[in-house]
Amino acid sequence: MRLLFDQNLSPLLCRALADCFPSAIHVRDVGLREATDTTIWAYAAQHGFAIVTKDADFRQRSFLEGYPPKILWIRLGNCSTQAIEALIRCRLAEIGVFLADPQESFLALS
Repeated sequence: MRLLFDQNLSPLLCRALADCFPSAIHVRDVGLREATDTTIWAYAAQHGFAIVTKDADFRQRSFLEGYPPKILWIRLGNCSTQAIEALIRCRLAEIGVFLADPQESFLALS
C-alpha cells in the first residue's frame, strides 16, 4: 500500500521516506492541494493509498466509513518535519503490519 501525505504535512516527507515508501506522494503532487477531505478520501480509496494526516476529520471519517482508505493519524502537534519522519521510521514495523492487515483501518502515531 502506498502513502498519500495530506496537505497539513510537508511534501518533503515523500523524499525523506523514499527508502521506506518509494511510492509515497503528497496531495499537491496529484492536484489535490485545495481539495476537500471527501475528494482526498475518494482519491486514496480509488488509487490504493493510505492517508497520512494530522487532521482529526479523517480519524472520524475512518470510524464512520471504515477501510478503504486506511488512515495513519500523526498526533505530534506542532513539530518539525524531521520529528514526523523520525516517528514514522521508529514505528515502521507497526505501520507495515497495519498496512498489510485487511481488517484495520486506523492507526494513531504519537
